[in-house]
Amino acid sequence: MPADISLTVLSLLCLAALTAGWIDAVVGGGGLLLLPALLVGLPHTPAAFVLGTNKSTAIVGTTAAAVTYLRKTPIDVRIALRIGLAALAGSLAGAFFAAGINSDVLRPVIMVILLAVLAFVLLRPAFGTAPAPSGPVTRQRVLAAVLLAGLGIGFYDGLIGPGTGAFLIVALAAVLHMDLVTSSATAKVINVCTNIGALTMFAIQGTVLWQLGALLALFNLIGGMVGARMALKRGAGFVRGVLVVVVVALLCKLAFDQWFAG
Repeated sequence: MPADISLTVLSLLCLAALTAGWIDAVVGGGGLLLLPALLVGLPHTPAAFVLGTNKSTAIVGTTAAAVTYLRKTPIDVRIALRIGLAALAGSLAGAFFAAGINSDVLRPVIMVILLAVLAFVLLRPAFGTAPAPSGPVTRQRVLAAVLLAGLGIGFYDGLIGPGTGAFLIVALAAVLHMDLVTSSATAKVINVCTNIGALTMFAIQGTVLWQLGALLALFNLIGGMVGARMALKRGAGFVRGVLVVVVVALLCKLAFDQWFAG
């Protein structure tokens, strides 16, 4: 635990962790809130420690949400684990390169991708709201999901992180034709794998504030369980609405960082 952290800052970080857990459980993107909160609350802490501590917190809430979904929503566990193993490898690689990341280069690329995601969701009102088709998924689609949602998004999660859950949900719904509740449940299993990979690399590098991470993880856990239950109760339309809000918020945050911050 950082010695210079005040009770007020600690309380605000706990609130951010709680809210981030809820957002992550519903649609992903909790890092959009928690990571900036950690950066502001720990201004003298190296970025690598902030990223590592963020992962030590997020993995708990994501795991709780995944368990809650699995108990209520039928998903193809074999497909989820195949993509998850690829995502674990991708996140390990991403976390390894995180120390040398140039955010000024990556930020515009991510913004373009987010704009494409937002346009795709808004221009297709029925996207992710219809029940998932029955029958086996083709090998080609599974392979595409492994490469895109596994290796590709897994690498991004290890490298930066915020928005990973939203990217996973859209990718799974588009490639495997899942409804948004099923894709959200599947995304949680995959996201656990990416968090394991990234956290492992940060732990090896010794860049995790474990005491702070454990405290924030408790609040993230509560938020994750509540969020998963709300998503299951309210259905795909609710998830779609939160997805749009999170993508817009992430776009605004990246645009502010790109053109107005510093």
